[in-house]
Amino acid sequence: MASIAPLRSHWAAASRSKYVAGSAITNRIAVSRFHAASLSRGKDDAPKAETPSAAATNVTLKSSESSTAESEIPRLPRNVQAIYLKPLRRDVEYGVPSCDLQLRSYSVRNLEFFADFALRAAYYLKLPAFGPVPLPRITERWTVPKSNFVNKKSQENFERITLRRLIQIKDGHPETVELWLAFLKKHAYYGIGMKANVWEYNELGVGKTMDVSLENLKNVMEPKWAHFGRNRNLETSEKVLELMNSEKYRLAATGNAPMTNR
Repeated sequence: MASIAPLRSHWAAASRSKYVAGSAITNRIAVSRFHAASLSRGKDDAPKAETPSAAATNVTLKSSESSTAESEIPRLPRNVQAIYLKPLRRDVEYGVPSCDLQLRSYSVRNLEFFADFALRAAYYLKLPAFGPVPLPRITERWTVPKSNFVNKKSQENFERITLRRLIQIKDGHPETVELWLAFLKKHAYYGIGMKANVWEYNELGVGKTMDVSLENLKNVMEPKWAHFGRNRNLETSEKVLELMNSEKYRLAATGNAPMTNR
């Protein structure tokens, strides 16, 4: 038994070395096969690099396909597309102010919307418009009793902030400016207040022309004012006296004495 033990250990070591050598050989064979396959590959099987001209043609093909896809989509009308863009403006020539329009509101959204609408209307009327310029806010506060019975001593505060924007028209004709203001007044947006200062430029000696226009205005308005009872003229009173002194009127009133003018 003692002689068999060293034989067993020798046989185990030999078998272990054979196993390691066999595994190493198989790995070497696999590696050699891989290298042989790579060497046996032909030149035609290798991946080809893309030339710059081919890349450019691919880009042009993709761009042409995208352009054709965009052309197939129906285009919106110009006036609808303009809603998503900033309002257009006219160029100013002299820079003479004609009108200052002040917009007031408690809501920023309504104020910005109507200011954009006013600028677009000025562009289509060929008026050079500037703005909207933000003006200082107007802040108002009130302190009032909370109730009139149990809570009459407790108070509550109220605050109101008025937002303002300024739009200025330059080099505008007075009639065109009036038309612009009338259009904004006709299509006024809710919650928006407007205040306009208009300048008109006339020739020298405008006072004389104003006097003449005032006299013409009196002549035009005189027949209309004559219908009011307090401003009755002499001709109207004489006609009334003549009517009362007529025979038909006296018989209807059962009177014989004539009316006298006092």
